[in-house]
Amino acid sequence: MIVTDRDGGVVELNDAARMLWPRAAVGDRWRDTAPSWLADAHTRLATGTRLGTPTAHGAVADRHFEAHPTVSDDGCVAWWLVDDTDRRIAESALADARRRSALLSDVAGQLLSTLNLTRCMEMTARMATDHLAEAALLVAPPQGHRLPLTYARRGGPVTQVTAQVDAHGVPGLAEALQGFPPVPARWIDPAVLPEWVHPPDFGEPIGSVIVTPLPGHGVPAGALILLRSGRERAFSEDEELFARLFAARAGAALSAARLYTEQTAITTTLMRELLPPTLRSVHGVDYAGAYRPARDNERIGGDFYDVHPGADPAEETLVVLGDVAGKGLEAAVLTGKIRNTLHALLPLADDHARMLTLLNGALLSSHHTRFATLVLASVRRRGGKADLRLTSAGHLAPLIVRQDGTVEEADTHGSLIGALPRVTSVSTDVTLRPGETCVLYTDGVSEARGGPLGDELFGDHRLKRALAECAGMPAEAVVERIQMLTAQWVGSGSHDDIATVAISAPRSAELTVVGGQGRAGSTPVRRKG
Repeated sequence: MIVTDRDGGVVELNDAARMLWPRAAVGDRWRDTAPSWLADAHTRLATGTRLGTPTAHGAVADRHFEAHPTVSDDGCVAWWLVDDTDRRIAESALADARRRSALLSDVAGQLLSTLNLTRCMEMTARMATDHLAEAALLVAPPQGHRLPLTYARRGGPVTQVTAQVDAHGVPGLAEALQGFPPVPARWIDPAVLPEWVHPPDFGEPIGSVIVTPLPGHGVPAGALILLRSGRERAFSEDEELFARLFAARAGAALSAARLYTEQTAITTTLMRELLPPTLRSVHGVDYAGAYRPARDNERIGGDFYDVHPGADPAEETLVVLGDVAGKGLEAAVLTGKIRNTLHALLPLADDHARMLTLLNGALLSSHHTRFATLVLASVRRRGGKADLRLTSAGHLAPLIVRQDGTVEEADTHGSLIGALPRVTSVSTDVTLRPGETCVLYTDGVSEARGGPLGDELFGDHRLKRALAECAGMPAEAVVERIQMLTAQWVGSGSHDDIATVAISAPRSAELTVVGGQGRAGSTPVRRKG
């Protein structure tokens, strides 16, 4: 406490005040003794340029004080100085902690918002230069003998390269890439850093460096190198600790992005084998197919088709269209098994009944609880015509679209695959003249629910009427027409998997009219197996 009279002379100092101002004495002018911030506050108080009682703040030596005045009736002023240094330090530390916590939350949110690994590495390096250092280098896990490197410098571009460099040339880097704790920054001599650590166009000599691991989910996500130039202050212990917290958030995001990238690559590879193939003309016969899964967010399901061309035009081409009970991935797994088994049975393709029997045995022995329906078509070009042998195994009979718009149902039927110990089937032979088409389809077409009230089946009668309008159209146009009509019928409602295959004997200039007749037909030959 310091007491002054109305003229600004020191009247009294307590022991604590004498410790702060050992040269101050009673009778001194307060303005000559007090620090400027306190003298100015006293002047404002004396001249009355104040609103209420002023509180002054300032430093004395290395401490910080709040000064509160008390004015007596005779004009004397008692200044009470309260040391609030520790409170201010605590408040500053709390503010820093809140700021860093908010920053870490923002870092995690931004990095986890993308599962693109390249983008995530770029954002990590960029945010490190925004908040931690002048330059940053993100070192990803090695790819063989090469290291993926992401460079960033404050205010500059982010660059990514893959280079064959020696991680052991940077103190602590090899250990960080293996997930070991970081080496303290004070142990690293910036002068020994190899040239490849310097970001492009970072011309300043390095004065301080941090090497910290990027912890991942079970395996390290890489390492982060933070750089400050010699003209910047060195990293403090608090900043080094904060850098580790930053690296922990970044490592989690990078690990998630890397895992997603790896799983996407695996899924893409497996999906490539499960997706229906693109069909084309084979040995003078046109083929077209289309598939729409039950759910728009899925690419595979229980419907499938394949075309297995013969080695030469004299050999038959085997067409398979099937429907596995159920939808989604589980149905697609059985679909893949059936397709692989049929591919292995191709040497027996001339005997549909035997193929179906062997396939049925394979499914029963695999203990699957699902069954499937199939239709097989063996196709051979003969002159301008196409001869087909059709066999249904519990599946909808194929439809034949003649030149005049007549739609015939192939006379074939049989039992399900994978449900009973013994399968039966009836085959039929059909000949397609130029411009005629055989359509194989799954029940996702005929049983599609929609219409004005959304609960009416598309039905065989609508399908046949639509196909009658497709007379003479190419196979691709027929398939596209069926897919379009069923999509319009269903609208935004749910539906089953939908698969369609069209087999057409293409038109030619010489074979547009046969025997002067516009209509061509054939008599089915029934084969029981």
